[in-house]
Amino acid sequence: MSRFDATAGPANWSGVLAMTLCVFALIASEFMPVSLLTPLAADLGVTEGLAGYGIAISGAFAVLTSLSVSRLAGNINRRTLLLTLTGLMAVSGLVVALAPNYPVYMGGRALIGVVIGGFWSLSAATAMRLVPAAQVPRALAIFNGGNALATVVAAPLGSYLGGIIGWRGAFLCLLPVAGVALVWQWICLPSMAAEGRPPQGGVIALFGRRVVALGMVACGAFFMGQFALFTYVRPFLERVTRADESAVPLVLLAIGASGFVGTLAIGAFLRRGLYRTLVTIPALMAVIAVALVPLGPQLWPTAALFSAWGLLATAAPVGWWSWLARTFTDNAEAGGGLMVAVVQCSIALGSTVGGLLLDSFGFASTFMAGAGLLLIAALLAYLTAAESTPACEPAVAAQARG
Repeated sequence: MSRFDATAGPANWSGVLAMTLCVFALIASEFMPVSLLTPLAADLGVTEGLAGYGIAISGAFAVLTSLSVSRLAGNINRRTLLLTLTGLMAVSGLVVALAPNYPVYMGGRALIGVVIGGFWSLSAATAMRLVPAAQVPRALAIFNGGNALATVVAAPLGSYLGGIIGWRGAFLCLLPVAGVALVWQWICLPSMAAEGRPPQGGVIALFGRRVVALGMVACGAFFMGQFALFTYVRPFLERVTRADESAVPLVLLAIGASGFVGTLAIGAFLRRGLYRTLVTIPALMAVIAVALVPLGPQLWPTAALFSAWGLLATAAPVGWWSWLARTFTDNAEAGGGLMVAVVQCSIALGSTVGGLLLDSFGFASTFMAGAGLLLIAALLAYLTAAESTPACEPAVAAQARG
């Protein structure tokens, strides 16, 4: 597949910011059910485990979309495609907010999955066409800033709004944000003709490289472990910690705020050792998951542990995208599509496994399973470091030894 060339003209920072607002709305829409799981499940007449499958189905449809969007979109102008996806995000929010029953709710969640897979698969290539080559890293960092900001505010704000206007009202509050993002992109995004063609054998063929296979499986195990636990944070706080309605949003805010700090700080650790960071983060998160089992009934230790969890979990994706950029030097767009598929599939599997264990055996089994998956991720990241060579990733040999 041919690579997109960064624009030679002036940087279109307004377009970058418009897409960043879309990222914010998209991430908030994707994970809003996490903070509203209890009232949502009660209103739809299902268990919290089944309600958590709303995360799983969005991840599953994101996988299907990320693997096929380039082929299905064909020669459609990428500006038109991005605007369509943003409009579908608003439609998804409306469907979920007005859902009269569980199947309609799941249909709305499937639609947001289509938007997630399509948008993230196009995001890096779009950044390269909005700004000069030297500014592409900065543009991608701004995109990630929208992600981090949504992580900070979505869960506590959703919980707070859910307590005042109900979970349906909380979802409706996302519609104006999506509308502003759509209009802003309509004004600022340039025409972007389709370029290149899918790689021979599709993106799955990239698994033929051992370092790619190991790295992607390590990344997948990380997100499975994270979301096996994180999807069910609110029920844990309410039923195990017995936090009241005012404490739950504050704990969720602490998770998001510490995650924002982690996103700002992780760059220094990545410069000192990419693989050391990719191994250490899931190992520490596994320790936190195990510690939450005996300490869960105590509010302050639980809040502190979840804050540390947020610090690590929100920063980790920056590390994996850095690995992607170093590993896929000639086909970053194909690698990005594969990464989106792996991450979203892992989120779907993790939240599903967590829900099954929660409904069958309780929170301890869910949290211990998450810890086990995170330890597997740490081991696989170590093996990926050992497999890497200077030919495929600069300075990796030294980092692997470090």
